[in-house]
Amino acid sequence: MTLVEKMPKNELRASISLASIYGLRMLGMFLILPIFAIYATQYTGGNNSMLVGAALGAYGLTQALFQLPFGMASDKFGRKKLIYMGLIMLVIGSIIAALATDITTVIIGRALQGAGAVSAVVTALLADLTREENRTKAMAMIGATIGVTFAISLVLGPALAHWAGISGIFWLTAVLACLAILVVKFAVPNPVLSSYHSDASATPAKLKDVLKNTQLLRLNYGIFALHAAQMAMFIVVPLAIQNTSNLDVNHHWQVYLPILLGSFLLMVPAIIVGEKRGLLRPIFIGAVALMLVAQLCFAGLIHSFWGIIFSLFTYFVAFNILEASLPSLISKLAPAAAKGTAMGVYNTAQSLGVAVGGLVGGYLAHHYDYPTVFVFCAVLMSIWLLLTFSMKTPPAVRTKMYHLERTTEAQASALTKKISALPYVHEAIAIAKEGVLIVKINTQNKQATNGEQEILDIVMNK
Repeated sequence: MTLVEKMPKNELRASISLASIYGLRMLGMFLILPIFAIYATQYTGGNNSMLVGAALGAYGLTQALFQLPFGMASDKFGRKKLIYMGLIMLVIGSIIAALATDITTVIIGRALQGAGAVSAVVTALLADLTREENRTKAMAMIGATIGVTFAISLVLGPALAHWAGISGIFWLTAVLACLAILVVKFAVPNPVLSSYHSDASATPAKLKDVLKNTQLLRLNYGIFALHAAQMAMFIVVPLAIQNTSNLDVNHHWQVYLPILLGSFLLMVPAIIVGEKRGLLRPIFIGAVALMLVAQLCFAGLIHSFWGIIFSLFTYFVAFNILEASLPSLISKLAPAAAKGTAMGVYNTAQSLGVAVGGLVGGYLAHHYDYPTVFVFCAVLMSIWLLLTFSMKTPPAVRTKMYHLERTTEAQASALTKKISALPYVHEAIAIAKEGVLIVKINTQNKQATNGEQEILDIVMNK
């Protein structure tokens, strides 16, 4: 039986439907990445790379501004109401962009798209609809959906734009958002009770601790730099491919598809080795170094087609490893009771990276030249590489959650001490208000094999 098959039908339904909301929403967002820089010339002002970058980055700026507030507001006003509001904003922004004839209007549309920042709300709703022991699997489904959607968009974007134009992509985004609204209405179950979940939601009370954690700050800078470089790259690379080859934009998928497949094949064993053999830190540092190499290759080879191919392959090998590793590292290094807040800050840093990458990348491409954009990206990666050298080795742990029935604060405190004393437990905390026990189990401890059952026995007899 697979992990998914072990989930009850109602939780599997909730997980699949909420993952599909992520997928529908992000597909529309990602589809324009590989083609917008080329098609932007059809707009008044679209020849200005600075405005093109602003259009790409505007989404990230408003996403960063509204992501945490949306998630926190859903605790008070209801999950589905906030999701409907966010998706309606996405529809409105997409329609404005679809009807635009000038780049400024596209920027406004993109900003409205990003303002519908429902990612944190969807995650919180998922936590409402899944039991503690199945929540990690449900979150993994969403993560996989986002990764697959990004890969698909790089292949489909050029073909769809050739068929329907850039306005057609924005109309499709509006349609996909409407479909997501229908999924929320008819496929996503209504939660019996919506409440705060430490593992899935952010709270102001824990922001200070998360922002003071230097290990988490390193990772937050990393996701910021990674997505800043990604957005800057998509301002330049589509145009560079067009300028150095005979490929029409609708055939650019022929470049992206084999590169993505090859880089994925290298990424999987790297992640497995890192997790299984406790080598996550050296592999992670190596991937950051490889990303720096990719940016330097772009800077030196951007006017050569095969140089672009080599640079893209190097980039995506590093990108896939880092994109897969960073959430895992956040989970391992964040305090067990503040994982949701840590992820909220992390996601906000990612959106800020999108905004800065679009704005700075567009400015540099407009006022200087293509290599200068990648020199900027190389500086970001050099800083990240220096920061990784002082990163602690992440503990080899897996997180398990257990439901607690009718637990007092005193019982929760006693349970925390008892579980924490087990030799294979890295960290444990029982939260009476949420009725949950969160345990990080040291996977390299031989006693951990039967540890989960021992913990469950203690919880049942608490």
